[in-house]
Amino acid sequence: MLKFQVTLTAAMLAFSVASGAGASTVVIGGLAGECSSLAKAGRSDPESIDICTRSLDSELLSPHDRAGTYVNRGSMEFHNQDYDAADRDFRAALATLPAMGEAHIGEGAYLIYQEKFAAAEAEINRGMELGAEEPEKGYYFRAMARWGQNNLKGAYLDFQKASELKPNWDLPRKQLAKFHVESAPAAGPTP
Repeated sequence: MLKFQVTLTAAMLAFSVASGAGASTVVIGGLAGECSSLAKAGRSDPESIDICTRSLDSELLSPHDRAGTYVNRGSMEFHNQDYDAADRDFRAALATLPAMGEAHIGEGAYLIYQEKFAAAEAEINRGMELGAEEPEKGYYFRAMARWGQNNLKGAYLDFQKASELKPNWDLPRKQLAKFHVESAPAAGPTP
């Protein structure tokens, strides 16, 4: 059994997602494909968001590509801390394609921002069950939701899994560095 010691600060819960940390999905071709590439690259500048918007406004997209474009734009908005706009896009993605895992993970990230940790964990679990293209992001955000519920062991294990799935991603490693893990003493006979 492991003993987990962590101090959770309010600042940690109001985390700002680093480049590329939000949910995103792959869309191929046209402006939607460009939006997808920009989101995968961690771009969130106004021009990148505008490309996503123009795609949604002008391209005839399949439900998967439309939902993916909403997720990609929402990811950019989330990165820019425009949380309400991101939530609108994640919800639009879910309305378009309820079975898109990334949309559920994005909505879960928004719920973390709202400090609705149990609801966030449930939403992220749903996204992971549906299959996300980048499951490490699901594990990362679920770790944040668990941390917010003081489930430190669950948070630690999810940060660890996110780091294993994407070893070059700094965000989970930075969170893992905040944990102090010790082996619990062996239980012996009571005198």
